[in-house]
Amino acid sequence: MPDFDVIVVGAGNAALAAAVSARENGADKVVVLEAAHKGMRGGNTHWSGGILRFAFDNPRDIEPLLPGVEKDYLNFYQGVQPYTQADFMADLMRVTAGRTDPELSKVLVSNSKDAVFWAHDSGKVPMEPARTIAGVEVNGVVIWPKGAIVRAEHEGVGLSASWFKAAEREGVEIRYEASGRDLIQDKKGRVVGVTVQEKGKLHEITANAVILACGGFEANAQWRAQYLGRPWDHAKVRGTRYNQGDGLRMAMAIGAMPCGQWSGRHSTPIDADWGDFADRKLTDKSNRLTYLYGVMINRNGKRFVDEGEDTQFYTYAKFGAAILNEPGGMAYQIFDQKTIHLMEPRYDYAVKPLKADTLEKLVEQMDIDNKKQALQTLIEYNKAAADDDDFDPSKKDGVSTKGLNPEKSNWGIRLDKPPFHAFSATGGITFTFGGLKINENAQVMGTDWRVIPGLYTCGEMVGNLFHYNYPAGTGLVSGQVFGRIAGRNAAQEKA
Repeated sequence: MPDFDVIVVGAGNAALAAAVSARENGADKVVVLEAAHKGMRGGNTHWSGGILRFAFDNPRDIEPLLPGVEKDYLNFYQGVQPYTQADFMADLMRVTAGRTDPELSKVLVSNSKDAVFWAHDSGKVPMEPARTIAGVEVNGVVIWPKGAIVRAEHEGVGLSASWFKAAEREGVEIRYEASGRDLIQDKKGRVVGVTVQEKGKLHEITANAVILACGGFEANAQWRAQYLGRPWDHAKVRGTRYNQGDGLRMAMAIGAMPCGQWSGRHSTPIDADWGDFADRKLTDKSNRLTYLYGVMINRNGKRFVDEGEDTQFYTYAKFGAAILNEPGGMAYQIFDQKTIHLMEPRYDYAVKPLKADTLEKLVEQMDIDNKKQALQTLIEYNKAAADDDDFDPSKKDGVSTKGLNPEKSNWGIRLDKPPFHAFSATGGITFTFGGLKINENAQVMGTDWRVIPGLYTCGEMVGNLFHYNYPAGTGLVSGQVFGRIAGRNAAQEKA
């Protein structure tokens, strides 16, 4: 007899969704292996903003997730637009340049709402409006960006805590300081267990099925250099330091098929003064995502992206990479008093911003190589920028610059109301896009295009969902969708 029905490697959102799902679907003995000690548990989920992107047809469809929300937000549902499956799929196709896997993305989108409601109802994950990172108030009503409305209460910290409570209620055993080292197969090729390094000692545990949900390789500098190239070995890690690619390594060692964009990653603009690894207490507070209402310049004093290309939820994952690829891997985000009130509260956790009554004095304080060019860039920007008569921070307003390269397509108003503020930013890495080939049942496929029996994956390890970019909130929902599927199917396995 095996030691367990299901072994789950990892302890983030996807892993614990899989563990809870396995128990709900008949697996009596489920164990979760967490590489970190208890004080660092939870994978990248702990550092996330907790946004959950899912499809719904009517604003009132989300009401069960947000009971009593209208007491805190006047006319809340007036500011919510439907986000249909077609909308979700269109966003996913657009930001990935059409490269998202058509079968997996259909599974993701069509199951997104049910998975979030399942997390709320079965996992007891409380939810709230994502007000501190989304939504703009217009005439007393908060206008919410499509698809980015609901998040886990208390963001990733709350989401992680809720999943651990759910796992404990379901009788899932959780082992800390327990890292998966190798997968065990029987003579028929079925995965029947894991070699575990637990508190410094190696031993084997067996099961009817194994679910790998231990994240990508974003914390592994050597793999970042190998697969992502320069300058990603210098990137600051936004989340857990334990995502070293162990699950990917174990799976590929037995013939699992690598899949997706191994040179791609989810990145984001973060405070350039933060450490190489994120502060667990400050979670996602390093993010710097209000750049769309300002101007970004590099160390050479030049703009390098269209800050107003789209809302931050469709550009931050690629703009983080853009910043890191600039000289010195950093930039400055510059704002004036017309937009400073629109900044996310997360900016309050920054090192004290630079402030000045003139752009000249602001530039003089910046740690850049070409201050003359920086001032010239800002002067030229203001000449090409528009009046703020039609400025509308709640949507892409079409207020654009004229005659710049690159232009600013939206929110392109002048920087002319002092005092001016500047925040430093660099590119932080959150997770990697390269993963394993799976089918619609979350089963891992081998390089012979056959299912590896007994092996499943979910979360960041799923390959071919994201390329180049990603819509905010999709990663957590993907973890819940494929975690739920993996747990359900793994529970039916018999060795």
